Amino acid sequence: MKNDTDRLNKKERIIEAAVIIFAHKGFYNATVKDVALKAGVADGTIYNYFKNKDDLLISLFEQKMEAILDRFQKSIDSVDNPAGKLVHLIHTHFEIIEEDCRLAEVFQVELRQSSKFLKNYHNQKFSDFLNMISSIIKTGKADGSFRTDLDVDVIKVMIFGSIDEVARQWILGASEKYNLRSAANQIVTVICEGVLKR
Repeated sequence: MKNDTDRLNKKERIIEAAVIIFAHKGFYNATVKDVALKAGVADGTIYNYFKNKDDLLISLFEQKMEAILDRFQKSIDSVDNPAGKLVHLIHTHFEIIEEDCRLAEVFQVELRQSSKFLKNYHNQKFSDFLNMISSIIKTGKADGSFRTDLDVDVIKVMIFGSIDEVARQWILGASEKYNLRSAANQIVTVICEGVLKR
């Protein structure tokens, strides 16, 4: 039992170290040795848990995204109406970005530098997030609060694209130009005005 706990703790340490190193050095410039040093383990130890640096990045994404999806679900479950769920989802997205800028940078910038992640990895967690948005839109259409002419597949990508790009620009330096919470409010206003039934 103790060995299982030690193994889990070591894996957690490696993942947390990877977040810091990938955010600081960039995914391509970072090495497994850098992560090992930060985690306080031998270089070879990392290969007991991960095949390579790409596998570490994907594992990091899956573990962190699972917790993030749970937070999104709790946030939207706290309100009953579709418009309120959409507002909560958007604000929660930006709260998460603001709370952990290093993880946000890995998600928004570094993941997109990994060809393995983009080409060969079936990103179920991302699909689950888009499905949350789809579910809200479908419910709003069904109960008459959202426009019935909305194409769910288009709208879910449009909503994600809006919040994703605003967050990415903020991480890349637009934080000096705009406040993230103010940006969230503006996105909420524009999207809700677009989807609500008149």
